[in-house]
Amino acid sequence: MIRHNVNRIDPKRRATIDHKKKQFATPTYKQQDYTHRLNIYHVPPTAEIKLEEFEQWAIDRLRILAELETCSFRNKTPAETADHIKPMLEKWLRLDSNSSSPQGCSDSRLQDQRRKDHYSHFILRLAFSSTEDLRHRFTRVEGALFRQRFQTENARERQDFVASLSLDWEAVSEQERRSLAQDLLSATPGLKRSDIDDAGWFKVDFESVPELVEARRGFVKGGKVFVPSKEQMSIVLASFHDRLDKGLELTARALPRLDEDDRLSPILDHLSKNFATPDSTIADSDASLTGAPINASSIDTLAQHFPVCMRNLHMTLRKNSHLKHFGRLQYTLFLKGLGLTLEDCLIFWHQSFKSITDDAFNKEYRYNIRHAYGDVGGDAIRRGRGYSPFSCQKILTEHPPGSGESHGCPYRHFSIDNLTTLLQTTGVTDREVLRGVKEDVDKKRYHIACNRVFEWAHKNEIRQIKENGTWKSADMDTIVHPNTYFKRSYLLKSGLASVIGRNERDKMET
Repeated sequence: MIRHNVNRIDPKRRATIDHKKKQFATPTYKQQDYTHRLNIYHVPPTAEIKLEEFEQWAIDRLRILAELETCSFRNKTPAETADHIKPMLEKWLRLDSNSSSPQGCSDSRLQDQRRKDHYSHFILRLAFSSTEDLRHRFTRVEGALFRQRFQTENARERQDFVASLSLDWEAVSEQERRSLAQDLLSATPGLKRSDIDDAGWFKVDFESVPELVEARRGFVKGGKVFVPSKEQMSIVLASFHDRLDKGLELTARALPRLDEDDRLSPILDHLSKNFATPDSTIADSDASLTGAPINASSIDTLAQHFPVCMRNLHMTLRKNSHLKHFGRLQYTLFLKGLGLTLEDCLIFWHQSFKSITDDAFNKEYRYNIRHAYGDVGGDAIRRGRGYSPFSCQKILTEHPPGSGESHGCPYRHFSIDNLTTLLQTTGVTDREVLRGVKEDVDKKRYHIACNRVFEWAHKNEIRQIKENGTWKSADMDTIVHPNTYFKRSYLLKSGLASVIGRNERDKMET
């Protein structure tokens, strides 16, 4: 008897193998061409990028989205928001139109810009699809970014982009338009009789344009909304939101597959945390202040420019002549960021610990201060010159204070009564400001509350620099680092605002 190999596949049938058995086949990657400046992000990218690009592109886009959300929280008008965000877009997420290059969309510079925009959107989509709240916030700020780009797009290129979307709308015939002329005129605010004939009209399902229906800016008949061409943006934006919502839901289902990738999971987790308060780092050049008397004996005087978190640490230190470990670390790194030298920092802490002997200070505290500055420790610590000052995001999310500890962010870690008392102690007495801070804290917008206090404390100086044109509105971007708070406060109160204005413009040019 001849034994047949039952596992052998007939060569003639190999091409009909179930596709599920090919799931581990080598994937194919494709470089995409970006014909239009605008992107509705319907097709995910499939080409390879470096891990460094993966993280940096996402961080750059996150800066823009966080700033757009902040503008919304601070009730800025669309014009103010556009003016505020324009220089940031040019720096972090530049996106030029086809008409800006003689080669058009084939220009490699435009392709690189659009590639970064495409990838950064989908990277953040991975980071912000895990919870319903993050998905909702992401859709809102991405919609705001798309709206601004749509409004500033070249008219001809905008129409070409809209035509490429194949949206589900129907052109209104001339006969139907004339028969409904009076209804269209009555139901569409700001419409003139001449616009009925001159403007193009479309019919769309009323569920597709809730913004127009809610604002009563369209005529509704038979489940269809009659929309003039000038309201085209509302239709496109509604389609953008709808596609993004569906895409985020699909992404959320696929997220468990990423848990096994130990390269991407930490990056995505870090990005999602930064959506609460954008992360920020302070370079030595940004922290330095020309002519500022920063030494051990001047800290008490400079404390008036500290944010509330550092004012609280300073007052607690002066009251108790001691701070616990994380309080000392947070405050030491902040002072280091101001430009305080290691020698002066040791003198400051030694003088502040009045009840501790020289031997006890040298034995228990001196090494930790030197370690924070990178004077001692492993090679990596010394090469990196110690630790960087804590950003607002790090203070908010790491090492919450326990009993008897004073570090952390008062806006998050204090009760509203204790926070109000602390603010009043530091000179914030305006009831409207305190009420606004309470609302911000209730909605967990801690960095907005801090910026609200800053703007109130420096309202006269801010008004003056705006009148003089020393700073542009973009120079007053949202503060997300305690050392940025100090530097901006010191320059404003000292009349040296032109210094930071010049520095910021130089950085934008480079």
